[in-house]
Amino acid sequence: MALIACPKCNSENIDGIPQPDSRLLIHCSDCGHEWLRGEARRDPGRPAVQTIDSLHAAFPTAADVRPDVRERVALLESEFLLNRPEPDPEVAEYRARYQELFSREGLPSAPPEALEEFANTATIAAPGHMSGFNRAWKTQGPERAAEQVRESIEFLLYGPDSLRLEDRFTQLVDGKKDLGFPAFKESLLTKVLCVVEPDRFLPILKYSAATDGKKEIAKLVFDLDLPPATKVSWTIGRLAVWSNDLLRSLVGNDIPDLQQAGQFLTWAKNQPAMSRT
Repeated sequence: MALIACPKCNSENIDGIPQPDSRLLIHCSDCGHEWLRGEARRDPGRPAVQTIDSLHAAFPTAADVRPDVRERVALLESEFLLNRPEPDPEVAEYRARYQELFSREGLPSAPPEALEEFANTATIAAPGHMSGFNRAWKTQGPERAAEQVRESIEFLLYGPDSLRLEDRFTQLVDGKKDLGFPAFKESLLTKVLCVVEPDRFLPILKYSAATDGKKEIAKLVFDLDLPPATKVSWTIGRLAVWSNDLLRSLVGNDIPDLQQAGQFLTWAKNQPAMSRT
C-alpha cells in the first residue's frame, strides 16, 4: 500500500477496503478521493462496489417516509407548537460566544478554560459522560490539552477543502492520523457544528445511542431504518452528517429554530406510535 499514491493529490496517506469482487476501494485520507484497484472477479451474484456517492444516494430520504407517518408527525408538530417553550436566551449568548472563539481568527487564542467549559456544559446539548475527556485533560495539562482541542476544531471546520466534512469528522473520531485531542470525539465534534452552523445541525449529538440517537429517533418518529454504524463503508462521519441532514429536512420549516426542532424530536419519539393498518 505504501507504493500507491493518490492520483489527485499524490498523497500516500491512503486506506484500502476489500470489495466483494476482489478489488480494493482505495480512499485517500488527505483529499477524500476514492478509486478502485485491481481486476474485478466476474460474479453477477455479488453486490456492486459502493463509493461515497453511491452510499449517499442509497441513504434514506424524506421521500421514504410513509404518508400516514407524515400525517402523524404533522399533528405532533401542531401539538408541540401550541406549547413550545420560549427560546432560552442563554443558548443564544453561549452560541455567539463560541462562534467567535471557533472562528478562524478567534480559535488560535481560545483560552483553555473556555474549551474545557464547552466540553462540560449542557448548554445547546449535553455531550454525555465527560470522564474520559476530563482525565485526558488533566493528564495532558490545560495548555497542551487546549492546543490539541484547537487542532481538532480547526481540522473539523477548516481542514482541506478537498476533504469532505464527513471524512474530516471520521478521521478525528477514528484517530488514525494522531490529530487533535484524543477524547474530543463524536458528541463534542457535533456540538461544535451545532454552534458554528445552527441552521443546519440539530442538537442531537450521537448517531446511535439507546433511544436518543439520530438513528433511533428516525425509527421512532418517522419509521425509517438507518444503516448500522458498524458497517465500515458508511463511516461515522457520513452517518452523523447525513442523518442530521435527513432529520433536518423531515422537521421542515414549521420549526425553523433547530434548538426547538431538537426538543420536538426528543418529545415526539416518546409519543405513542401509529400502528400500521
